[in-house]
Order: sequence, then C-alpha cells, then structure tokens
Amino acid sequence: MNDHYYTRDPQSASRPAECTFEYRGVRLAFTTDAGVFSRGEVDTGTRLLLEALPEEMAGDILDLGCGWGVIGISVAKKWPGARVTMADVNCRALALSRENAARNRAEVTCTESDGMAAFEGKAFDAVITNPPIRAGKQVIYKMFADAAACLKPGGALYLVIRKQQGAESCIRYLQTVYPRVEKISKSGGFWVLKAWS
Repeated sequence: MNDHYYTRDPQSASRPAECTFEYRGVRLAFTTDAGVFSRGEVDTGTRLLLEALPEEMAGDILDLGCGWGVIGISVAKKWPGARVTMADVNCRALALSRENAARNRAEVTCTESDGMAAFEGKAFDAVITNPPIRAGKQVIYKMFADAAACLKPGGALYLVIRKQQGAESCIRYLQTVYPRVEKISKSGGFWVLKAWS
C-alpha cells in the first residue's frame, strides 16, 4: 500500500521540520513531519482558504482532514470563542495537531476520523477543509456530502481546490448537494468554494 498523507499509519521515516505562520496578526509556530501533507510549510491552497474565511467565525467549527493543524489552530487562536474540532484519519497528523495546539495554547479537540465518520449526529456551524485530492473524487465527494448532513441551519462548507484538479466539476457536484455554491476567492490556480443552504 502506498504511503499517502491520508494513510492511517504512515510508514515513512519521521523527519520533523519547523515552520511559522502569521494569521491575521496572530503569530503561530508548528512542527510538521514526513507522511503528513505539506511538510515544512503552509501550502498555497491552505493559505488562500484561511484568507478567504469570514471576518468573524463562531460556534462549532470542524477542520476536516486537519493534517498538522494549521487551519484549526489558526481559527481557534483568531476567534477564541469558537469551539474548534480537528479531525484526520492520519495518526501522525493527529499527534502533530495535538502537539501544535499545546505549543500555540489553542483550545481545540482532536478526533481520529475517516472523513466525517466520527461525527454522526454532531452539528457544526462551519466545516473547513483542504481535501485530500489524491484520495480521489469518490472519497472527497463523500466528505462534502457527509459535511452537508452535519451542518447546522445557515452553516457552510469552505474548501480549496485547484482548477486543474477538478474545481469546475467539483462545483457541479456540490450544486447537487447544497442549495448555494459560490467561488469566494481564487489565486494561482486555486479556487476557494463556499457551499451552504
């Protein structure tokens, strides 16, 4: 089996790497590692996704496929009143997320979950994801549909996807699940989409 960042137990040798990130005036520091998406830096898509989030975030927020934690920790530090849950299938990623949350004094909950599987019966005001595109459309489209079922009234899914990796077909799919879909930002071939009811 190939060792992808959406593998539960990465077999690649650990190679920790540090990085820093400033989000809307909040300085953060992270440990990243091999076997987890975007070792050593905050990737372009995630930066764009974070920049495109609303001016205020509140309520129950899910960082779906959290990796080493930059989205959930950034949200928790910028809007400390939000209740942030971070989820990933990758155990190494979750360990890093817990470590990085403690390091940045971010109050979050970290949960092992294959997509939305651990959240049946839960409800969120927002689900934010830089989805694992390489896992394939079947996997990520299920994540988007399952997220719709877990959103509170007025809640929204925020995601980033590259145009060349199927952004237009992704919009068409989202329109079959969500009443409203909007491209809220784009840069360098990346699109940030918001889907809500």
